[in-house]
Amino acid sequence: MELIKPMLAKPSSLPQADSEYAYEIKWDGIRTILYATQGRIMLSSRNLRDITAQYPELEQLKDWLTDGTILDGEIVTLDSTGRPSFELLQSRMGLSSHNIIQNKLREVPVTYIIFDVLKHGNKVLLNNSFIDRRKVLTNLSLSGPFWQTSTYSTGNGSSFLAATKQLGLEGIIAKRLNSIYLPGKRTDDWLKIKNHKRQELVIGGWVPGKGSRVGRIGALIVGYYDTSPDHKTRIDQRHKLIYAGKVGTGFSTAELDKLGSLLTKLKCDLSPFAAKIPVKDAIFVEPRLIAEFEFTEWTAGNTLRHPSYKGLRTDKDPLSVIRET
Repeated sequence: MELIKPMLAKPSSLPQADSEYAYEIKWDGIRTILYATQGRIMLSSRNLRDITAQYPELEQLKDWLTDGTILDGEIVTLDSTGRPSFELLQSRMGLSSHNIIQNKLREVPVTYIIFDVLKHGNKVLLNNSFIDRRKVLTNLSLSGPFWQTSTYSTGNGSSFLAATKQLGLEGIIAKRLNSIYLPGKRTDDWLKIKNHKRQELVIGGWVPGKGSRVGRIGALIVGYYDTSPDHKTRIDQRHKLIYAGKVGTGFSTAELDKLGSLLTKLKCDLSPFAAKIPVKDAIFVEPRLIAEFEFTEWTAGNTLRHPSYKGLRTDKDPLSVIRET
């Protein structure tokens, strides 16, 4: 079975051609393509990893789908107010032990938010317009104990964005009504408009902690690549990791211990950054881990101002991390 890479959205402001777009909530979770095949389901992350075993509560969806159906959506964890919580979701990510997964399932269940259908039975829908695919999805009536179909609004994007901000949500996705589905591509047909500045960055090292953090990480050293694999102009072109600053807030003690354990295994002698960085006592690591950060703005020196750690991302390729805003 050939896997499909999810179509991506470009960072943007609200589109001027408001009536030509549908607006959806931007869900803060794990982008996931679901395949119904041979009476079972398979879940594939954005970097094409099989994550089916990590979310057994979604297996029940097989009874709702025709064999061959392919869905696109986001795995989220909802907090007590019904809002997505990436912090809660982290406790479900990357687990491999069956017993631990079963225990966590009861404590922190997930919900699969479905917002697209790419194939229904034997009919491939990639070249159908967004609005036509949405009609097919609506007719599937997918609403169950661990999944639901997301709603959307046509036009009036400013009001939709304002409503998500009032609810404390991350932002919205604008999708052109006549857009076809382009696997793995990031085009102007899909736009993401955020209420808060967020950026995924690669961890290139850390600074040892002081005071109450002695023996733990004091701050992460982070960066982004100058170009993604999809935008290389030459086969032999090397990706350069660009320094984006240090992040020392937003961590729980448990998260610091987790990061310390993971990063210690990745220690290396040489800096992964393309240029010398202005950081004393840096401990460098192989740039394999991605984390998400919230911040106020980019400084004139191209580093994050007032960044705060939000959590690790295990569903993406580090080389795909570029500056978004």
